[in-house]
Amino acid sequence: MAALTEPLDSISGSASSSSSSSDGASSPEADGERLPEHVMELVDREIGGDLKCLKKVSGLLEKLTAENKALEEQVLTVSSSVPLRVSAALSAAEESRRTLEELLQKERLLSDTLLRHLQGSQSWADSLGQKLGQLDTVERHVKYLQCLAHIEELSDSIQQFLMTSSVWEAVGAVGTMAKLDLGLKESRCAHLQAHLRETLRFWHKILKDRLASDFDEVLTQLQWPFLSPPVASLSPPANAAELASQLELLVSQLLSLQTSDDLTAESKLTPSRPGLAPATPLSLPIQIMLLPLSKRFRYHFAGNRQTNSLSKPEWFLTQVLMWMGYSSNFMEEKIQPILNRARANINAKVELCRGLLSLVQEKLASDAPRLLYDDALFCHLVDEVLQFERELRTTHGYPSSLPGALPILLEESIFQKWLSVEKKMAVEKVDAMLSAEGAWSSQYRDITDVDELKAPDCAETFMTLLLTITDRYRSLPCPRAQLSFLALQKELVDDFRIRLTQVMKEESRCPLGARYCAILNATNYISSVLSDWADNVFFLQLQQAAVSLGEEVWGPLGATEVGRLASLEGSIFEGLLGLLERLKGDMLGRLLDAVMREVREKAQPYCRDRWLSLPSQSDQATMSLSSSACPMMLCMRDRLLQLQQLLCLPLFQSFWQGLAERLDHFLYQDVILCNHFNEGGAAQLQFDMMRNLFPLFGHYCKRPENFFKHVKEACIILTLNVGSALLLRDVLQQSQEEGENFSSEAQKPLPESALNELGVYRLAPCDVLILLSLRASWPGK
Repeated sequence: MAALTEPLDSISGSASSSSSSSDGASSPEADGERLPEHVMELVDREIGGDLKCLKKVSGLLEKLTAENKALEEQVLTVSSSVPLRVSAALSAAEESRRTLEELLQKERLLSDTLLRHLQGSQSWADSLGQKLGQLDTVERHVKYLQCLAHIEELSDSIQQFLMTSSVWEAVGAVGTMAKLDLGLKESRCAHLQAHLRETLRFWHKILKDRLASDFDEVLTQLQWPFLSPPVASLSPPANAAELASQLELLVSQLLSLQTSDDLTAESKLTPSRPGLAPATPLSLPIQIMLLPLSKRFRYHFAGNRQTNSLSKPEWFLTQVLMWMGYSSNFMEEKIQPILNRARANINAKVELCRGLLSLVQEKLASDAPRLLYDDALFCHLVDEVLQFERELRTTHGYPSSLPGALPILLEESIFQKWLSVEKKMAVEKVDAMLSAEGAWSSQYRDITDVDELKAPDCAETFMTLLLTITDRYRSLPCPRAQLSFLALQKELVDDFRIRLTQVMKEESRCPLGARYCAILNATNYISSVLSDWADNVFFLQLQQAAVSLGEEVWGPLGATEVGRLASLEGSIFEGLLGLLERLKGDMLGRLLDAVMREVREKAQPYCRDRWLSLPSQSDQATMSLSSSACPMMLCMRDRLLQLQQLLCLPLFQSFWQGLAERLDHFLYQDVILCNHFNEGGAAQLQFDMMRNLFPLFGHYCKRPENFFKHVKEACIILTLNVGSALLLRDVLQQSQEEGENFSSEAQKPLPESALNELGVYRLAPCDVLILLSLRASWPGK
């Protein structure tokens, strides 16, 4: 075929060329019309409008003649080779056409033969299909009858086994019938399934009742159920070995009935209530052991009995816990070894607890909705359920993977009621604690080692309230519910912050009072506790859960904020901590403003002291604090001592450091830069600062002068001897005059280096020049 393709393509190309040629030949008039334009363009391009260039015409004519001759030779060459290729292609195409016609003829013959054959055999096919359908129906009927016969055979064998007391064989036959029931589960034979299930239920009940009766008899001899603390007998009963053997036999036989029991109980299962986990069937021996306990539970805690009281949920909760405790040893020592030998993956103690817990869940699901309109009783129920859950998990070792009593509290109506009651009770407690007489005093104020944070009683009680709420919802199995409680806690913290702000504004007229400082301590205490909680494993897990839930919890957040929370750079309390820090900073600022107002007032005489006329240090026997500085120093001493007693250590450190910074700025601006100093005045200023002011702050740090760098360095400049002062002034003035070029001269010292040698690091050269101009003791003055 590849060989055919190329000639056919050649034929197509030749035909196209012929078509083009014939088209051209059929329109000489058109060519005649285009020829003058072509000739004119050629003449214009080759000769132009210069008549002197007409001599080029002969050359152009020769050139065109040569090109025409070359084209004619090419045409003759192609014309001689094309007929051969066209002929070969035509021959191949003709051969292919004949072959195709032969194939089509054979196909028509074969199709006609096949059609006649199908028409003739259609009646046979219809008859055969009908017979096959009848055979399939008969086969299904036979299997149906075989299945019925098998069911009847199993039923007869079970009856025979029971009549001959062959219990194990009867158990095996019931198990076979249960497997057959499972095999027919996907079948559409509804009547057969119903018949089998009914037969299975019939024999299962007979066998179960018989085994249960024997099992009850053995349990009774073993003093089951234990309704009081079991007492170990001094001597075991005479038939102890026989009882143990019967107990093991009956438990094993009941375990073998488990599959059929699950099938027969399937139709009795009702959908579990919201909040209750889907019930996995209990093992059959445990079900029978639970029957006397269930009867007692319903007798005492259902109906009109006095023990069935909505106000006393602790009665039935405590009773169930007691039964668990009393039965624990028996389940571990008597039942568990039998289960282990039977290779049943069952924990006898946990299984009994699960059965008793189902009674509690049923009772709570019935009682909780009836208490939605009584806050006191509802709160009491929640407290008792939480206590029951803790006891169940810790004392009785109930696995955390299995649901306890808490899912009942997560039903939507009950959970929303719980949240609203928690908020209502918390707000009432906050109101009470803020209005209490000792709300703003610390209960540990007389114990120095304990009262480091000096938290007022209201703040400590509030954080204890939040911690109690955390303990209450910590064990909830649903992260979404835990996050709802966390949102409630954050709302309560923000509400408490607003209350602190309101009280602070009332006390801001006396910021140095004890209550104002107590509010500041309270703010710091809450912020510190929340910072610790942010690093707690429980709250970090809640943070990750909140990130995974996304906008359902946080609302629309930016990718950066979500990333910070997911990477644990931020915390779930970050917004609250920011607001608390802002309040703390605002209160500290007000406190510093109040102290500085007093200091400025007391320092006015010191600012106006006669620094130019003070005697020199050599004229005084001993130097003493300036009398004008005494009120200022006493004021600072008293306030520092007062606030050290009122503020906690972190706040007091922030306070005295802020005070030192402001005082350094005040003394530098209002005392030093506003006066001129002779030698005695500079010495007196240095003595007042170094020997009196700095030691006031020396009680709180080792090097207080580092917090008064402007004052300290100004004293250095003012007390320089005259020669050093002159040299320094010349260096600084020359540097100022020469500007940038001065630093390029390596032989001259830089002004910063000269100042550093004197111990001046904070003040700029221009500031030092100003200080030097304040000196009055210059030569010639």
